[in-house]
Amino acid sequence: MSPVEVIEQALKDAELEYERPREGAFFVKLPGEHKLATMTWLIVGDHSLHVEAFFCRQPDENHTEFYRWLLEKNGRMYGVAFTLDPAGDVYLVGRVSLASVTAEEIDRLLGCVLSYSDDNFDKALELGFKTSIRKEWAWRVKRGESLANLRAFARFADPSR
Repeated sequence: MSPVEVIEQALKDAELEYERPREGAFFVKLPGEHKLATMTWLIVGDHSLHVEAFFCRQPDENHTEFYRWLLEKNGRMYGVAFTLDPAGDVYLVGRVSLASVTAEEIDRLLGCVLSYSDDNFDKALELGFKTSIRKEWAWRVKRGESLANLRAFARFADPSR
């Protein structure tokens, strides 16, 4: 099977939602718990498979600690690493040879993307967006709005704690 066929079969077997916007490109939805979905590109090139997923936008604050934390994570990661685009937004990006494209490797790569994105999302938001989260918490409390998707941040956002 070609790498494109291997990827498509692996995505079907994993029952993942995906689109094929162009030949050799898959846009895959990885459902998470902390980050509700990590949208991930798998793009087959002439010699390699490119993997890319948006993680979060450029942090509002605490840039040094935020980026240091990401760099420290990179040393312990498989297949992908945190990187920045020209605007400072954070992505997970990786590249593997086409010879290594198997169903098992696709599963491993997507599992890594999901794990790195979902497991680190709350901490990234706390490091880079704490002030905004506190303001959003206060605004929602004042208006009687739901705090459901902010509960992970209650330990620093809820002044009653």
